[in-house]
Amino acid sequence: MTESQLQALAAAAGVQRRWEDVHGQAHDVGDLTLRAIVAALGLPVDSDSAMRDAQALLAAAQQRLPPMLTMTCGPDGLAVPGSEAGDRYRLELESGELREGRLEQGWAGEARLPALNEPGYHRLESGGAHCRVAAAPSRCFSLLEAGAVRHDAAAPWALAAQLYGLRRAGDLGIGDFGGVAQLARSAGRLGAAGLALSPMHALFSADPTRYGPYAPSTRLLLNVLHADPAAALGPQAVPANDDATFIDWPAAARRKLARLQALFDRTQDHPGFVAFRNQAGPALEEHARFEALHAHLYGSDPALWHWRYWPAEYRTPHSAGVQRFVQHHAGDVAFHAFCQWLADASLAAAQRAARQAGMSIGLIADLAVGTDGGGSHAWSRQDEVVSGFSVGAPPDVFSPLGQDWGLTAFSPLQMRAGGFSAFLELLRAAMRHAGGIRLDHAMGLQRLWVVPSGMGPAEGAYLSYPVQDLLRLLALESHRHRCIVIGEDLGTLPEGFNQRMAQTGILGMRVLWFEQEEDGRFRAPQQWPQDAAAMTTTHDLPTVAGWWRGRDIEWREKLNRFPSREAAQQEHAQRRQDRVALWDAMRESRAAEGEPPNDPQQVVDAALVHVASARCSLAILPLEDALGLEEQPNMPGTVAGHPNWQRRLPGEAADLLHDPVVARRLGSFARARPRRAS
Repeated sequence: MTESQLQALAAAAGVQRRWEDVHGQAHDVGDLTLRAIVAALGLPVDSDSAMRDAQALLAAAQQRLPPMLTMTCGPDGLAVPGSEAGDRYRLELESGELREGRLEQGWAGEARLPALNEPGYHRLESGGAHCRVAAAPSRCFSLLEAGAVRHDAAAPWALAAQLYGLRRAGDLGIGDFGGVAQLARSAGRLGAAGLALSPMHALFSADPTRYGPYAPSTRLLLNVLHADPAAALGPQAVPANDDATFIDWPAAARRKLARLQALFDRTQDHPGFVAFRNQAGPALEEHARFEALHAHLYGSDPALWHWRYWPAEYRTPHSAGVQRFVQHHAGDVAFHAFCQWLADASLAAAQRAARQAGMSIGLIADLAVGTDGGGSHAWSRQDEVVSGFSVGAPPDVFSPLGQDWGLTAFSPLQMRAGGFSAFLELLRAAMRHAGGIRLDHAMGLQRLWVVPSGMGPAEGAYLSYPVQDLLRLLALESHRHRCIVIGEDLGTLPEGFNQRMAQTGILGMRVLWFEQEEDGRFRAPQQWPQDAAAMTTTHDLPTVAGWWRGRDIEWREKLNRFPSREAAQQEHAQRRQDRVALWDAMRESRAAEGEPPNDPQQVVDAALVHVASARCSLAILPLEDALGLEEQPNMPGTVAGHPNWQRRLPGEAADLLHDPVVARRLGSFARARPRRAS
């Protein structure tokens, strides 16, 4: 086996052999890594001849008409593989209109479909083959189209909330969509255009210790612990409130699931549930079957948590063994489908409440970058999801050894071969009851750092994805769902990625802590880019009050996250300099005056005005900063020791914004937004 043949096949499959770190230094990927990733993609690596054949098949596939072609509406037309200029074509538009003619010749001699200006999914026949053509607008659905931007009015703003942390009477200890609806009503009446939420993807009902929202079982369904049964079943008896500061996920999950089971036992024949289950399609049934199997198998043997360790008859979703299980446990499967109905209905009700309260966007859903390899999506879609590697990040300043997030990813080869059906299914699920989505790790549209099983994070490589196709589909679906798109673009970006996002109408993220020059000065808000959402912080970063006090540094000291005492002292010294620099920047922006205060709440007041005054198209205020809290929701790199994803917000969701201090801050935030000239 020759290195050159392996490297050629890896390049054809989209595995990048070289990568640059944050310092611009180039690194070569080892052949062991290349071989492992290529094999995980389903390509042979055991002989030169097999690799040559695989490479030839990949090249041939590029010359055939695939199941789906994407294009941007406009004058450029579309290259049609497998056909020649002058061949007849037949194009049936989604509207039913029929167009026929001959393919044109492009600059390089390729056959091209003439220009098309009708967005949608059309059917093309040419050269004896057929495919779908996804014709997309050039940009995603915009704030202007959503009605969030008005002439002679201030630029829009939104709130951000950790869904699980909201409080509502009867929520049984975990924030739910009823609390979201209450908060959205309050925020909408105060002028907020949207409410951004933490991920609400389905987790593992049989294992509530797995409560990290960014490592879901599937992104196609919802976390049923957030369901508010009243949205589908009418007013319910309200249990006693849970006033704990932290969520006891296992205990709260048991209470909630017991409550949902009692409702199922009484109302499983509800017409709404019957209709929902009939219309939902295979994704619902496959997830419900997984949940029932997981509870049955893992509940009897903790070694059976991952479906790959299940008895062979249960490892594939459509096996005879699974069919027998479903027949004998039909009630258990139906229960999990019932819980999804309640969650879906209550999320829809929360979005209605947001829009009825005056929000032009409404809810902004968070789409995680991947799923847990032991979850229902990986089990039910084994041809779409790669099992031989996980997603992470290369070594950088903050993580010198790199990161392995333990998440699975789609195969880019199967994406194209499957007509992008998996990606479209994901987008439609995310946009179903939302006016906006936030793409976690948006760089994954172009490339992902993948780590082969059994190797360390630094031994990974970048895997390329068909970014132009994915961006076009994202733009098309965003218009069909009237949904704005925000992309989390923090970290190491592919060259030109910010420009791609801006051209496609995806708002980037500009976070206060990262808007700092190399000399330590913080950028003026007027210098922040327009094609972005400005924010004080994120769930992974310190709050304003916490940053000013150095709580994040204190936590890292407590958890021994510094290599030495001297390193911690240097961090404290750097923070003292950064405090002065930030206060200077806020004085220059007229958000602050006088000398830096000792009281972090005064800094919060100034930081909110400073960030809101950015020329970014949207400004998002996390509730933690509106409330002046010092603790952040999550501390990356920690598993135990820090209460990640467990903090509950103080006060009821319906009343949070009525606090005089919070109301004053929201008013200042809204007034500081720049006005759009007529």
